[in-house]
Amino acid sequence: MTQSVATDELELVIGGMTCAACANRVQRKLNKLDGVSATVNYATEKAAVTAPAGTDPRTLISTVEQAGYTARLLREERPDERDPVRALRNRLFVAILLSIPLCDLTLALWLLPGLRFPGWQWVSLALATPVVLWSAWPFHRAAVKNARHGAASMDTLVSIGVLAAYGWSMWSLLFTTGDELHTGFEITTEAGGSVYLEVAAGVTAFLLAGRYFEARAKRMAGNALRALSTLGVKDVTVLRDGEPVVLPIAALKVGDLFLVKPGERVAADGEVEQGRCEVDASMVTGESVPVPVGPGDPVIGGTVAVGGRLVVRATKVGDDTQLAHMARLVEQAQNDKADVQRLADRVAGRFVPVVLVLSALTFAAWLLTGQPTEAAFTAALAVLIIACPCALGLATPTALLVATGRAAQLGILIKGASALESTRAVDTVVLDKTGTVTSGKMTLAAVHPYAGVDRAELLAVAGAVEDASEHAIAVAVATAARQELASLSQVEDFVALPGLGAQGTVDGREVVIGRARLFAERGIALPEELENLRTQWESHGKTVVVVARDGAVAGLLAVADTVKPTAAAAVAELRALGLRPVLLTGDNEATARAVAREVGIDEVVAEVLPQGKVELVKALREQGRTVAMVGDGVNDAPALATADLGLAMGSGTDVAINAADLILVRDDLTAVPDSIRLARRTLGTIRGNLVWAFGYNVAALPLAALGLLNPLIAGAAMALSSAFVVSNSMRLRRFASSNPDVGRPEDDRITG
Repeated sequence: MTQSVATDELELVIGGMTCAACANRVQRKLNKLDGVSATVNYATEKAAVTAPAGTDPRTLISTVEQAGYTARLLREERPDERDPVRALRNRLFVAILLSIPLCDLTLALWLLPGLRFPGWQWVSLALATPVVLWSAWPFHRAAVKNARHGAASMDTLVSIGVLAAYGWSMWSLLFTTGDELHTGFEITTEAGGSVYLEVAAGVTAFLLAGRYFEARAKRMAGNALRALSTLGVKDVTVLRDGEPVVLPIAALKVGDLFLVKPGERVAADGEVEQGRCEVDASMVTGESVPVPVGPGDPVIGGTVAVGGRLVVRATKVGDDTQLAHMARLVEQAQNDKADVQRLADRVAGRFVPVVLVLSALTFAAWLLTGQPTEAAFTAALAVLIIACPCALGLATPTALLVATGRAAQLGILIKGASALESTRAVDTVVLDKTGTVTSGKMTLAAVHPYAGVDRAELLAVAGAVEDASEHAIAVAVATAARQELASLSQVEDFVALPGLGAQGTVDGREVVIGRARLFAERGIALPEELENLRTQWESHGKTVVVVARDGAVAGLLAVADTVKPTAAAAVAELRALGLRPVLLTGDNEATARAVAREVGIDEVVAEVLPQGKVELVKALREQGRTVAMVGDGVNDAPALATADLGLAMGSGTDVAINAADLILVRDDLTAVPDSIRLARRTLGTIRGNLVWAFGYNVAALPLAALGLLNPLIAGAAMALSSAFVVSNSMRLRRFASSNPDVGRPEDDRITG
């Protein structure tokens, strides 16, 4: 028997990474520590670390620093930290300012040699030197740092390439007369020295431009997560003995009453005690239409009160709120890696040493075949520059970064790359009825007392038992009983009977409430009058529960649920996606069929116990189907975990949410096809990025080795390759929901 080991989950912000090879190196270093499992994401510049409980974070930070990078805990504030995007922009500005006239001069002298003037080479040197020594300094600094630790990265290739071009040019300037000098655009067999100053400066400018736009794109892609993390309030007005007191948000406790004034954000998850207004939840759920709330209604922290004042009792605070949970899930998903990306990372991590060897072999091969030294150097330099594996390292994480951010805007939380990959083969979607296809907000529709029991007495005993249950039917019964009666008795010895009902002791008498099947199993038969009434109610789509006291039937209750307005459209869209919808419910057959007809589902499985839901999912999988399960209750959790893809409605229970792969925050069934379409679109983007990244390097390396690529063109091509991958991923920001009122792409509520 294996003993579980307590662990801590830590997140580190990693500084100094410039390519996927860097991320791979940091990850290997961390994973060499005993009991440590780490995943480093180049796009988010973060490391998700699982370490033995009590591990000193300084040990992890020291390990990263020993690898040549910086690290700090995610929660540590660094207000004085320099903006990396601004620093890149400044270096890029200088590089462009000097490289353009240098390249123009070089091109003019190549096309029209008669324009050469005395000292042209020294003018070129003056323009190139600041670019090579200052603008390209981040490449040189990282290359030296890597060399100290016996490692190599993309910066090593760039630094060697830029310095080699600059050094060769200096040698030519110092030991070749001006008449014998020619530019790097020329490949000549004549005696003379090549000047590659425009290559050194131009490649630096191109690569800085690529890195600058990459950094900007990553920042834009991460805006959704940053917006979520900033929705929380800093101060809250708490009622102390009826008097308002302004306190820091950290002082708010569960059970406290706090005020929400018009236009203010709700400080924490809670339940409205007093007041009525509309709440704008668009920042959290993506739904643009404000929702009316009043006493007894739940509210989510981070939403905005519109046109009214509320008194709210806090139910979840701090890191337990839905907003904090959403931010954690989005970040975890962005730190996750798809299986295909792990392969790409391994390739990128070994690519740099291979390229260095290829460059040296290219130089040697050209010389051995009797080619001029200048031509050999040009080919070797092109190999160094063209082969940087940036695009390979960015292919998956940038797509995930954008997709998870866009999903959050649409009220969809993706737990990780594996959840996206699971959607690829899904062909069947099992939809739980209550709370998923229907609103789940059932109301008591009819009461029929029996055997001398009056209405108030029937409601009193039924309401007392159901008040202890979280099931939608139970909530409807308990709410109606509380509204009609002054108070409810306390239930003792409460036992939930999943999928059947519940029982307990009320005022010393045993009360059982549940489906007719429960009573049949216990040998309690319904009188003919009640059986006929039950059949009649169920034929009209109502759900009927039987109440018995001390073994005798006391009456029937009927509750009614309404189909969600978007359910039919969502089912139609699932069919359009090639998916087969199945309606699954523990409710009776007649009610289930009535709901299925209304939304357009042909396949119905009714009167299923929680274990039966798991068995159905297993049976579908045994038939060769790949199953997605959508549910919201405790009794859906096992089926959600069993399915190939579990989707939990965000209005559901914590158990269901924890068992699912995707969480649908907005209470709208169109979120299901939206999530599947977005997942498929993201996978398509990732595949396109990887095909381009692999194909680009495979095709470009032979061309460079054969001398068919000028180093300047190679630098531009490498930068454009990374730009293509990033821009292709950014297209996911335009993904639109099928519901026109939800998170439109042009809507800047999240992206700010």
